[in-house]
Amino acid sequence: MTSLDDHPEGLRPSSPASSDHAFVTLVTNADYALGARALVRSIRLTNTPADIVVLHTGGVAADVLAPLSTIGCRLIETKLLPLSEAFNERHGKRNVHDKAPFTKGRKPAFHSPLDNFCKLRLWQLTEYRRCVFIDADAIVLRNIDRLFGYPEFSAAPNVYEGLADFHRLNSGVFVAEPSIATFRAMLERLDAPEAFWPRTDQTFLQSFFPEWHGLPVTMNMLQYVWFNLPELWDWSSIGVLHYQYEKPWEKDHPRTKQLRPLIDLWSAYLTGENIPDIATLANPAQS
Repeated sequence: MTSLDDHPEGLRPSSPASSDHAFVTLVTNADYALGARALVRSIRLTNTPADIVVLHTGGVAADVLAPLSTIGCRLIETKLLPLSEAFNERHGKRNVHDKAPFTKGRKPAFHSPLDNFCKLRLWQLTEYRRCVFIDADAIVLRNIDRLFGYPEFSAAPNVYEGLADFHRLNSGVFVAEPSIATFRAMLERLDAPEAFWPRTDQTFLQSFFPEWHGLPVTMNMLQYVWFNLPELWDWSSIGVLHYQYEKPWEKDHPRTKQLRPLIDLWSAYLTGENIPDIATLANPAQS
């Protein structure tokens, strides 16, 4: 375990580690802080002994982070990565969305592509032997501690539309082994001259780990499966439900009616009230 005075450059933890495994998420604004509250509560309900770490950038106010402290998170303030001006310009929100527009769903206004690269700070958390990263727009529906036994780098395929989706990983859930050497190698590759990562960290991680290991799709079940591939949906096997594209806390987004059961479930985890028995929920084909 490390002390508060012994931590990598760019990170400032609020407390020491208390386990050698951790679930890690990233919060870059008030919206994702709200998402993280539901995520953290959902992980807590699985009775895991692992730490729950929230990496947060300077864009998140202390009062917004306060509720996360009260539910037992280890907060770690993180600086943005030390990247070149040219890199930052190439990966600014307007440039990324213009060059690689999202055509299958709608990203919310608060989406900030450049912040996504802060996920790579996870490799600096060498106080942990293994980490499972989960995006803050997700919830955990059952104990998934077995993921700590998967090798680096493990991620689920980006499945939400058809078989072709199996060729790409989704970085909303992944298993990693912290290492300063790996982190340094990542920075060197990430900011290579003229490098452009159209889906930011997701594209980069698939390039950096071309022989990535596959997690079951149930460990990162994307919400669009609900209406695009309903035959794939089985509540009894889903470990992580990931709200890609539109977020469940957005008011009246374009998919609200289609995704109402999933939105209501997320709201229950946010408040901690009326959380249903997942095994009793109806699959979409039965709805």
